[in-house]
Amino acid sequence: MSANSEPALFTKLGFDPAYLSTFEDKLFIEGPQTARRLTNFFTLLLLATIIATYGVLSNSTATVIGAMIVAPLMGPMMAATSAVVMGSLPRALRAFALTVAGIFAVIIFSYLLSLIVPSFTISFTSNGEITSRINPGLYALLTALGAGAAGAFIISRSEIADSLGGVAIAISLVPPLCVVGISLRAGQLSAALGSLLLFMTNFLAILFAGGVVLVIIGLGKSAASNEQVRFRRRGLLLFVVCLLLIAIPLSLTAYQNITGLEENNTATVTVQNWLQGASYQVDTVNVNGRDVVVTVDGTGQLQPLQQLANQLARALRRPILLNLRTVPAQNSESQGP
Repeated sequence: MSANSEPALFTKLGFDPAYLSTFEDKLFIEGPQTARRLTNFFTLLLLATIIATYGVLSNSTATVIGAMIVAPLMGPMMAATSAVVMGSLPRALRAFALTVAGIFAVIIFSYLLSLIVPSFTISFTSNGEITSRINPGLYALLTALGAGAAGAFIISRSEIADSLGGVAIAISLVPPLCVVGISLRAGQLSAALGSLLLFMTNFLAILFAGGVVLVIIGLGKSAASNEQVRFRRRGLLLFVVCLLLIAIPLSLTAYQNITGLEENNTATVTVQNWLQGASYQVDTVNVNGRDVVVTVDGTGQLQPLQQLANQLARALRRPILLNLRTVPAQNSESQGP
């Protein structure tokens, strides 16, 4: 490898100073077109909220993906982290203010949109577009970090700017906020908090991962004064602290999910062993704290229920309350073609 290969490689990956003026014009909403650009932003945001709200309520993944592409909320987030890297406090404050205004606009509008929907049609157990957003874990954080890094790299290059739509699909911003509004309308505070946690995870991951990428590629060189450098350092440190705080409930959720899966698997194996020799099979096993609900189907006699309860208590290492549900099975053979 030649001595000049590394500088050449860095030049290809680094931020092009000639692109800085265009980069700022595209990313920061300022100048004579401010009013028009803000109108465009909120118009697109509210349209995306309509699409996402009813896409979530109808459990339509394709519709929700469409809302992700339309939603412009990632723009001010990228502007905020770019402003921090560049050491520009006024730009960072304006971008954060626009992001916060967008967040409240989506939650309030989705709340109002869901008022016209009968409450009995909103399911927090069977609707996958809702249930997938109210119980986030560490995977959500890892996905958001990757998407934030990709978004920052894309906006730093004019030739691949069209790829930002893919990042918008990878990271969910407007749909979780719509679930917050829907949950508040349905009186489901726990679901609203869970979905808000998912959004905050995505938001902070974009700020942190995007900021790191922009620093690495050299955008931070525009922070010339000591005051700008100090602001950038403090801003990135704040992102790290907030991200670590968010990681605490995500880790707890991930631990609870893993523990629940392990307990369900243990209980399922125990029930299967108990059914050996009987003409029954396991349908479902659900362990929820002290309660264990088992559904089996088949015909014939079963071993004593107390025996299964004792075996489950030993396997789960705690007293349990067993609820066994049997589904009678009936078989018939046809007499003709």
